[in-house]
Amino acid sequence: MWRRRPTATSFSSLKSSLFFNLQQASQHSAISRLPSVPPLQQKDGRCPFITFVLGGPGSGKGTQCTKIVETFGFKHLSAGDLLRREMVSNSEYGSMILNTIKEGRIVPSEVTVKLILREMESSDNHKFLIDGFPRCEENRIAFEKVAGAEPDIVLFFDCPEDEMVKRVLSRNQGRIDDNIETIKKRLKVFEALNLPVVDYYEKKGKVHRIKAVGTVDEIFEQVRPVFKACELKTLNRS
Repeated sequence: MWRRRPTATSFSSLKSSLFFNLQQASQHSAISRLPSVPPLQQKDGRCPFITFVLGGPGSGKGTQCTKIVETFGFKHLSAGDLLRREMVSNSEYGSMILNTIKEGRIVPSEVTVKLILREMESSDNHKFLIDGFPRCEENRIAFEKVAGAEPDIVLFFDCPEDEMVKRVLSRNQGRIDDNIETIKKRLKVFEALNLPVVDYYEKKGKVHRIKAVGTVDEIFEQVRPVFKACELKTLNRS
């Protein structure tokens, strides 16, 4: 288990529709005023190894996260799952998230960051896959400010739009909100908000682009060498 040094935090963005809501721009100035904090550090002095896993709906990132966990022993943290779980709990944050959604407002980005960090702090693992976050620049800034850390690597599942549409339709048959036009709109918003995050980290040399087409095993053969190369880094932090 690890602990980060205490810092004042508030919180952030919610499940897919909320993550992609363009109103987030109004929160940017507030996030930029958050104080920077010391880097994340484990109880024994180690720093956690953080991987952001990004990709559009239907890109297959969730499936690949499962294989990464099985093969390389990472802890998988889904931002959307954490928010949904907290929302139905009786916690202070759960009530706030639920009420915020009901009122049609955006949950502040630091909430998602807080939930992610809480899961990390309660884990004995020091290798983390953060799935589906950050989904926009405001999310990214909030994480770096509140956590005082950047990801070690960013895994981006680059998948053609027609393939993502086909996959989402296949896995969600019967859902009214997953018709072709709705999915395409979600993908356009994803492209507008998420790709700047990918571009930001790509300029820092942290992005590994995975061509997310083919069978699950074929795609994982592109993922495997990325984490093989990272094993030395994580071993050095053990």
